[in-house]
Amino acid sequence: MRVAHSTAEIRRQLKPLRGSKSIAFVPTMGCLHEGHLSLIKKAKEEADIVVVSIYVNPLQFGPNEDLERYPRTFEDDARLCAEAGVDFIFHPSSLYPKSGPKVTLKVDKLSDCLCGAKRPGHFDGVVTVVNILFNIIQPDIAVFGEKDWQQLAIIRRMVSDLQMPIDIIGSETIRESDGLALSSRNRYLSEDERIQAITLSQALIAMQAMAADGESDVEILTAEAMRALSDAAISPDYLDIRSTRTLKSKRKLNRQPARVFIAARIGNTRLIDNMPLSYPTE
Repeated sequence: MRVAHSTAEIRRQLKPLRGSKSIAFVPTMGCLHEGHLSLIKKAKEEADIVVVSIYVNPLQFGPNEDLERYPRTFEDDARLCAEAGVDFIFHPSSLYPKSGPKVTLKVDKLSDCLCGAKRPGHFDGVVTVVNILFNIIQPDIAVFGEKDWQQLAIIRRMVSDLQMPIDIIGSETIRESDGLALSSRNRYLSEDERIQAITLSQALIAMQAMAADGESDVEILTAEAMRALSDAAISPDYLDIRSTRTLKSKRKLNRQPARVFIAARIGNTRLIDNMPLSYPTE
């Protein structure tokens, strides 16, 4: 495994491989866990060479968010990458000029809901850094986790709109044995908060079961979940059922794929999750 700390270095390392080897890319902010390792595994299945970036992107953090305290664990991350069979790590100190970027990308409409509504500018920062990383790595394939489905949908639209020759692959959310979605921020939770957080996935699983039994009314589905969250003293930032592809709100479940999305603060930690809803059509 080779580690590059600059754009010139990673380009120099990858140049001899282009054309003869397929390249899969897994962008991360580090603090790797089993969820990230599942992305790496998927990347290894899809391509000859796997590149992982480790970079905490300041553009996607808003005021009073956890940029400074976001865990930076490069030595542990590098060890996990080596054990997982990663070929290259790209670990730059910065991807922007000292004066800050003067040209960035902007997301329209897809960022107006869910996490985008609560974190203005967040997805502009995401697509800007991912675009930079794509330009540097020039992968054939890029793998993103489905846990942040809104991000995945936006990246897919960016690649489509900007006509990038990259296949975007979503990888299933990895969960703890009790159902909690893996996240680098889970380490912030106290023991009591960790128990409380399980309610997030439990509420979504209950909604899945109701939909599978034939409940199509979004208001009824969300009301049941809100009662469970309230019993656990959780007031979510949002609990929405939306189109899988367009992220538009749904009033009724039908044949079109839908997902339920949730975000909530457990103590001082903001967690997100989502699950597909399958409605019987016959």
